[in-house]
Amino acid sequence: MTLEIVSSNKSFGGWHKRYRHRSSTLNCDMVFAVYLPPQAEQGARLPVLYWLSGLTCTDENFMQKAGAQRLAAELGLIIVAPDTSPRGAEVPGDPDGAWDFGLGAGFYVNATQEPYARHYRMHDYVVHELPALIEENFPVSEKRGISGHSMGGHGALVCALRNPGRYQSISAFAPISNPMACPWGEKALGRYLGNDRSRWREWDACALLAETNEKLPILVDQGDRDDFLVNQLKPEALQAAARSAGYPLTLRLQPGYDHSYYFIASFIDDHLRHHSEALSAH
Repeated sequence: MTLEIVSSNKSFGGWHKRYRHRSSTLNCDMVFAVYLPPQAEQGARLPVLYWLSGLTCTDENFMQKAGAQRLAAELGLIIVAPDTSPRGAEVPGDPDGAWDFGLGAGFYVNATQEPYARHYRMHDYVVHELPALIEENFPVSEKRGISGHSMGGHGALVCALRNPGRYQSISAFAPISNPMACPWGEKALGRYLGNDRSRWREWDACALLAETNEKLPILVDQGDRDDFLVNQLKPEALQAAARSAGYPLTLRLQPGYDHSYYFIASFIDDHLRHHSEALSAH
């Protein structure tokens, strides 16, 4: 698979690079970013953290705003940030032009409904196609972690819970915890997957927690001044599901913080250390 480099910037002794490639899973061209710490040029095979961004975002939001490169360079952690949906003139978006569905809002599911099924298979792209591309072209080990924000936090939880053994660490910032029971999730799951709500359970972290046998510790940070806290994110549902399943969840409600990247930048070091420790231990 051919990689076309889009940009390259030196950062904390390593390199932040963006690439374009043709995705066979999504049937379109995709761009992703990778941060390669300085150890990557010294022959080491390094663990990789996949970061999934939220609604309306691309790979650039996290890489430019989170401030993750400094500590990633110190820890020897590669970070990969895919886009949030398929892109291109041939890819259908929201018929009404809304920002919370379609382009920029792939929800990390495998769509089954037309006209979305041909392109919107972000789960398979994130879990299978992109890691295969990374492992073929970059000095990564077999150790993988996954994290994300909001819609991407939902994606990180679901990708890990649906694929035991695939990842060795999980975390999330302000995830959409119970998409079956919030407006964003109901809109996305209904249009991508159809009206049979029993099929939605396969893409809901709260439902998946009750069924998984793997017990990777999850770190979640949530701001208590988040405008989406009550209606969309529902961290209390995730906490209840984890408690019922005996699942090791650390949920931290951070006073005064909102949904922005100021919040993410404030706690990203804790998450990078959480992943580095887990990936080093396996």
